[in-house]
Order: sequence, then structure tokens, then C-alpha cells
Amino acid sequence: MVYCSKCGKKNEDGTEFCVSCGAALHPEERREKREVTRAEKREEEECFGLPRGGAIFGLFIGIIIIIVGLQQIFGWEIDVGPFAIIIVGILFLAGAIYALSRRRR
Repeated sequence: MVYCSKCGKKNEDGTEFCVSCGAALHPEERREKREVTRAEKREEEECFGLPRGGAIFGLFIGIIIIIVGLQQIFGWEIDVGPFAIIIVGILFLAGAIYALSRRRR
């Protein structure tokens, strides 16, 4: 049996809320679950291992598109392929460095 910390009513085991006053019977467990969920959500939002990595990747793609456009306008002979490979490599390195720095904390 679990006793409510707010009103003192006896409740069945496994009950989340008090049958008398409705207070949460295990608020600390609910808080821990919420923190895990937030951490998992942060990991889902990461791209290339970086928080907001999708935005960073979008920035780099935008730069490549601008370079291609300038190449077309001014007739420059620029091969964009190596730039794209370098950018993706930088993103992977930044993600790895970020992951290593998080583990040390």
C-alpha cells in the first residue's frame, strides 16, 4: 500500500494518483521519466551528431547553391564536388568532437 504525501489516504500499489485528492503518488519517478524523454528528444533533433545540425547542414547546402549560381553567372570553372565532400567531412568531425565533449561531462 502507498500513502499519499498530501492527504495521507491509503492507495493500492501501482496507483499513480491518490484516489482521494488526485495528487501524484510518485512525483520523483515522473520527473526522472520526463528528463529521459527530453534527452531522447534532443538526440532525435541532432543531425550529424550535432544539436541543430540540420540547420548547419542547410547552411552549407545554401552556400554550395550560391557558389554554383555564381559559377553560372560569371563563368567560373569551379568543381563543387570537392566542396561538398569537405563540408560533409567537417560535419562528421564536428559531430564526433561534440559527442566526445559530452561524454567527458
